[in-house]
Amino acid sequence: MATDYATQAFDRDIGRLRGMLSQMGGLAEQAIHDAINALQRADTTLATQIRSADKSIDTLQAEVEALAVRIIAERPLVDGDLRDVVAALKIAGVIERIGDYAKNIAKRVPLIESEHQIEPISVIPAMARMAAEMVHDVLDAFAARDAQAAVLVCERDRLLDDFYDGIFRILVTYMVENPATIGQVAHLLFVAKNLERIGDHATNVAEMVYFAATGTPMPERVKTGEA
Repeated sequence: MATDYATQAFDRDIGRLRGMLSQMGGLAEQAIHDAINALQRADTTLATQIRSADKSIDTLQAEVEALAVRIIAERPLVDGDLRDVVAALKIAGVIERIGDYAKNIAKRVPLIESEHQIEPISVIPAMARMAAEMVHDVLDAFAARDAQAAVLVCERDRLLDDFYDGIFRILVTYMVENPATIGQVAHLLFVAKNLERIGDHATNVAEMVYFAATGTPMPERVKTGEA
């Protein structure tokens, strides 16, 4: 009976961890979308709101960390359960950093704002959608303990990197052809780099999910894109 109660208590706690991580991920996704909308519309008010909303992600991270530590301290965990809790602890930190990248994009909005929108802004939203979808899907993979879904997220990171390389070339060419926009376009380069880093962090989470689900590291050939 005591064992059954302990199992039920653990299941409730790990469910709470997954729920809080899902909430963190939702806030991070929304921050990415809002940051790009603010960028497209030169909406400095929305950009300021994003920076303020980042505190909610920080608060949830602290709650995840406190719960994870309590779970580890209060009961002996078998290997698979321990991997889940440790993964949740690490993933919370990664999501917090993803939120910081969205906040950094928002900080660029007043620096890019101008009377006439520069054309290269139009290529950024598609990359942002890809990055946000990776964040969403990798957290779904964690909730489902789905190692194969984590692998698919890693594979998509190559596409995001290719997208970044293409945007980088577009932006550099635009700066050369339009010297008056160099300052604004340089900030757009930072925006694109932040989105590429969000994809990298989603990939890091995917590797944690794979290990938590299988007990083995993700094969190197998958991470490097080899067949």
